Amino acid sequence: MRALFLVNFVLCVFLPFSATAQTTKSHGIAIHGEPSYSADFTHFNYVNPDAPKGGEIRIASEGTFDSFNPYIIKGVPGPGFTPESLLVSSADEAASAYGLIAESLEWPEDRSWVIFTLRPEAKWHDGVPITVDDVIFSWETIRNDAGPYVKNYYAILKNVEKVGDNQVKFTSGEPGNREFPIRAGSLPILAKHYWESRDFSKSTLEPPLGSGPYKITDFEAGRYVVQERVKDYWGKDLPVNKGQDNFDKIKTTYYHDDDVIKLAIKSGEIDYRNERSSSAWAQDYDVPAITKGWLKKESIPHKRPQGIQGFFYNTRRDIFKDPKVREAIGYVYDFEWSNKNLSFGLLTRTTNYFGNSELSSTGIPKGRELEILEQYRGKIPDSLFTETFHVPTSDGNGWPRHNYRKAFELLAEAGWVVKDLKLVNNKTGEQMAFEMLVSSKGMERTILPFVTSLSKLGIDARIRLVDRSQYINRIRDFDYDIVIIKLSASITPGTEQRGFWTSETADKKGSGNFAGIKDPVIDELVEAIANADDRKELVATVRALDRVLLWGYYVIPQFHTEDDRVLYWDKFSRPEVTPWRGTSTSYWWFDSDKEAALMTSMAKNELTQEADATKTNEPPVTETSETNEPFFDPLIVDTFLNNFEKLGLNPKTLKDLFTFQIFADPNAFFKKDNWRPYALGISLLIIGRWLIRRRRRNRGQI
Repeated sequence: MRALFLVNFVLCVFLPFSATAQTTKSHGIAIHGEPSYSADFTHFNYVNPDAPKGGEIRIASEGTFDSFNPYIIKGVPGPGFTPESLLVSSADEAASAYGLIAESLEWPEDRSWVIFTLRPEAKWHDGVPITVDDVIFSWETIRNDAGPYVKNYYAILKNVEKVGDNQVKFTSGEPGNREFPIRAGSLPILAKHYWESRDFSKSTLEPPLGSGPYKITDFEAGRYVVQERVKDYWGKDLPVNKGQDNFDKIKTTYYHDDDVIKLAIKSGEIDYRNERSSSAWAQDYDVPAITKGWLKKESIPHKRPQGIQGFFYNTRRDIFKDPKVREAIGYVYDFEWSNKNLSFGLLTRTTNYFGNSELSSTGIPKGRELEILEQYRGKIPDSLFTETFHVPTSDGNGWPRHNYRKAFELLAEAGWVVKDLKLVNNKTGEQMAFEMLVSSKGMERTILPFVTSLSKLGIDARIRLVDRSQYINRIRDFDYDIVIIKLSASITPGTEQRGFWTSETADKKGSGNFAGIKDPVIDELVEAIANADDRKELVATVRALDRVLLWGYYVIPQFHTEDDRVLYWDKFSRPEVTPWRGTSTSYWWFDSDKEAALMTSMAKNELTQEADATKTNEPPVTETSETNEPFFDPLIVDTFLNNFEKLGLNPKTLKDLFTFQIFADPNAFFKKDNWRPYALGISLLIIGRWLIRRRRRNRGQI
């Protein structure tokens, strides 16, 4: 009896200390290993903590917007509503997060729960403190009213409860999932006192109440949004915010055409542009503003994973259910020709789903990756174990006969034959036909050669160009045959992969499973990724998933770039260090000295032109023409030439035509030693006489 009492005493005294010792309380957390920044860090290494506040930056966006709620499937969201979260990630680590609204967090060894302690100084823009009730309300709102992808992203959060005046506890639905505390910490925190009288499930053009460094102060639906820095922002001095969000004002202007955005950056209507078109980067910015150094054109390298961009098949369509059909169409896409002729060789072919990182599969499987895949032998292609996956390539001459021959072989095996120059189904006799959905002329231009190549196989492929709103709604409803999608990749993939590839999300409208994949093997691999115990196991499992996706031929990989190509007017500065995730205007700042130098240089250039014009008794010229001043906006001329270039015509040759010089360079056109006015006059005389004769002939017939 005495021994039993002693045992009970030991258990009662020492077990609580043992349980406490198994929990960790910290300022930050990493999925694997320890966070890089210690508890006493003052700022991230890639920012300038002394960056001045002030100035304005004007950026552009293509399309339109009709809502400020990005978490639902209704409406087209605009910028401005970016709720803060309990934790925030750094841009120079694979998967770490640090306290924002939460000053600390605590979790057990199995990460089955996490407790966040809220900062007492955190408050909304109306001055009301952010409370535990706001956190609980946010979880309930996202769980009930958010779109399918957002719901799925936070599905791991099983329960949320208040455990103290400023403490909230999240319980995991998947104990052992190492990502859980960071996922819980990323939950967007909504103001309960604001949203409880409004319907979160409906789109809104009333700027919602936030707590972050910016708030919307002006907007016009579909045209522009103005955000201004909150001067008394509660978190401006936090280490995770130091040196960031430096502009007093951010104005986003919407344009319906990407070509107009290019003109806007060249003319100074906007200040910053991230150029994604390689052809535009190579040839659309040969303007005086760049040669004079006023408009900067820079390629800023990065090391972030590239993810996948490509033509996503909608396997919900019967025509794409057969993997052989999907593989065959991939042989028709001639990347090498397009890269050489449309993108000046500036693109890199994407060859897997997790490119530019250690997560991408290479060669044939071996080691731990092979062990994982062996479990599914017989359920995945046998060639996966013995052959290296290669995307089809060509010599770039525009006629890849070998690829066409291979495509015909695969299509024949799938039951498609050529009759009367049409590829038809051997059983139904119907021609293979499908649409490629796009939302911009730039995308249309990129895939036109692909459509032409498909027609050579007898396939009736068409391009469907729709406006941005319709495009977004059709994507949400999976109302497409083939669509171009870019999926970004994390260096530490986790439960978000469920939204892209699993059977559970294939039929949920608004999800990220654009290809409609339903494969038990992929489902299991995604779950294994979410529950990987260490980095080594995670890498091996992601490589296995990458390989299975590639051999399923769900996507025709396109291309990526290995740098950020930006244009900006020389009135901004940025930190010397660029994180591996790439640059961001969040770290930039307005440089008043640079702006003054820019204004002085432009004014001096204008005075010089006026002085030169006075000496020669000629009118001053503008910066858009080196020698003459067109009698209307030269940007119109540039647009005219660019449109002809898209049709395959050489704009330089076009500019030399005598009928066009009168618009592009009128002063030169009317010089006495120019033959073009005489040629134009003779042409007009001939046309006039022809019209007179035709009119007389018609009268005679009457």
